[in-house]
Amino acid sequence: MTRPAFAKSGAFALALTATLTLGTPALAFDITSMTQPESEAFGEAVRGYLMENPGVLMEVIAELEAQQAEAQATGDSAMVLSNAADIYEDGHSWVGGNPEGSLTVVEFIDYRCGYCRKAHSEVLELVETDGDIRYIVKEFPILGEESVIASQFAVAALQVAGPEAYEKVNHGLYTEFRGAMTAERLAAFATDLGLDGAAIAAGMDSPEVAEVLNENQLLAQRLQIEGTPTFVMGDQLLRGYVPLEGMRAMVADVRG
Repeated sequence: MTRPAFAKSGAFALALTATLTLGTPALAFDITSMTQPESEAFGEAVRGYLMENPGVLMEVIAELEAQQAEAQATGDSAMVLSNAADIYEDGHSWVGGNPEGSLTVVEFIDYRCGYCRKAHSEVLELVETDGDIRYIVKEFPILGEESVIASQFAVAALQVAGPEAYEKVNHGLYTEFRGAMTAERLAAFATDLGLDGAAIAAGMDSPEVAEVLNENQLLAQRLQIEGTPTFVMGDQLLRGYVPLEGMRAMVADVRG
């Protein structure tokens, strides 16, 4: 993910401010009380020092970013803990992997998300090779009407035909299905998978399907999730795609 320019400039400004005020308590002073000539002289002195020692700014920026990351993790942990029941035991999401696994991995997905597609096979490998992971999928369509249609169809597959049908549809939408996501094409695709595509399509617009997607949207808002894929493990949030080894490292960290 590309870091916004304003975030970099903000960190730089904070770093400069922190650098200007570094020193022992005995040398502390109020910069705002300086006269104009004193302020100009001080600014030139600081500029000269930083030009000769640019590594100081890098050190300060690194420390600020570390503090910001820690604050983000603390905030994420609090949000996860306060919404734990809806995350891990909502009663309407598909559950795969080992139902009795000691660790639960939750993924918010959108079928039109390229990074979700990229992560899919790696998440399956993580779950299968670990053997002790309970895996939950949250349908979270955010990339337009076709995303909504695909999620409606997947949720309907779970409600109408059961968890095995959902697993086939979920996997197939990532690995086989191509082109426009319409109810007609999805029904035909499900039929090719050996399912009753017409029955699933008939359930897409039910109040029960709409309720699931609405609850997932509200949960994502409470967790401040704005993109896919987003993962929840333990009390941690992982926003965005991470390669398999990074996922394994996070699993080990949560377990540790």
